[in-house]
Amino acid sequence: MREYTTQMDAARKGIITKEMEAAAKKEQMAPEKLRALIAEGKAIIPCNKLHTSIVPNAIGSMLKTKINVNLGTSRDWKDIDMELEKVRDAVNMGAESIMDLSSFGDTQKFRRKLTAECPAMIGTVPIYDAVVYYHKPLKEITSEEWIKIVEMHAQDGVDFMTIHVGINRNTAKRFKDAKRLTNIVSRGGSIIFAWMEMTGEENPFYEHYERILDICREYDVTLSLGDACRPGCLEDASDISQMEELITLAELTRRAWEKDVQVMIEGPGHMPLDQIAANMKIQQTVCKGAPFYVLGPLVTDIAPGYDHITAAIGGAIAAAAGASFLCYVTPAEHLRLPDVNDVKEGIIASKIAAHAADIAKGIKGAKEWDKAMSTARKKLDWEEMFRLSIDPEKARAYRASAKPEKEDTCSMCGNFCAVKNMNRILDGEIVNIYDE
Repeated sequence: MREYTTQMDAARKGIITKEMEAAAKKEQMAPEKLRALIAEGKAIIPCNKLHTSIVPNAIGSMLKTKINVNLGTSRDWKDIDMELEKVRDAVNMGAESIMDLSSFGDTQKFRRKLTAECPAMIGTVPIYDAVVYYHKPLKEITSEEWIKIVEMHAQDGVDFMTIHVGINRNTAKRFKDAKRLTNIVSRGGSIIFAWMEMTGEENPFYEHYERILDICREYDVTLSLGDACRPGCLEDASDISQMEELITLAELTRRAWEKDVQVMIEGPGHMPLDQIAANMKIQQTVCKGAPFYVLGPLVTDIAPGYDHITAAIGGAIAAAAGASFLCYVTPAEHLRLPDVNDVKEGIIASKIAAHAADIAKGIKGAKEWDKAMSTARKKLDWEEMFRLSIDPEKARAYRASAKPEKEDTCSMCGNFCAVKNMNRILDGEIVNIYDE
């Protein structure tokens, strides 16, 4: 029998769990150091005790930046086999987390399959599932039924849940008074806001927060405190609704820690470049170093079809400034459910952003990867370059699509290759570019 309830409880008791050992090895960090960070709430290991197929990963600002992949069925796109293909691709490409946002069909069957077979962390948003599960109008769902869905997801083995608990009656009133351009763009936030407006009742996740914590403590589910008021456009970034909700989430973080429940905070959203670092600092300050999980941030509103790029720009800045978990964004964002290729593009963009941030943060092993690639380039060792590439398949395909006349160059430079010519001249050889 376990001597602890959650990873945080174990850490505070001085116990180094097998999950801490495994995660610390990946970080090239002493397990004791990771244990101390978890005890403080500055690092987490989302790891439901019923998710036995998981390969543990730790999340925190001083650790390697992790990425999350959103997927799941919808009314307009309900091919479960395609969603499972996305899961397999995401895991093979190194995504540490899968978030099931299914909003149609047999959601529990899909969720249980994930927690039975998938080695990545599994996250869900119970608010979506309640609407699907109860098959009745939103207004008729009761407070008790909302809470029961949270318990069901915990029993199904999910490692973290987004709970939109920061938007209560007070923050909702402030939101209405503030008059935003794009209102609430969070799906879960809009659902619970509508429910409060129609019923006149308090947000059940806020009102019964202690019960939520008890469920999370029992199964060791990490709370991902949802940002219902995240900005959906640059115009709304860093406004009073976003900030008031963040302050509420900070208080809810403290209450979770009192029960040894692991927590991360969800963040923006759409945000201008010059506001991102400041937002990371504010979150770290008010939430006492709890890991920050950001969607993007998207640094411009004008790039539908290319939002994986706008998000990667913002994500790199955010992670370098203290965010620890990046939710990928695909080229399909704002347009449709992503297909398999969209998922790949989103993962690669997010991985580039995460790695760029890790270099800036001085994460152990990050810069060495780049040095190894540069060494391979200097040697014109193409196979090693492919092996070290963030997307070996694409790199190899690009070279194969335009084969050079000579294998030690590429089709852009040929005999003008600076690397080749510098290697030769420094070795005392004669360089004759045109007649070679």
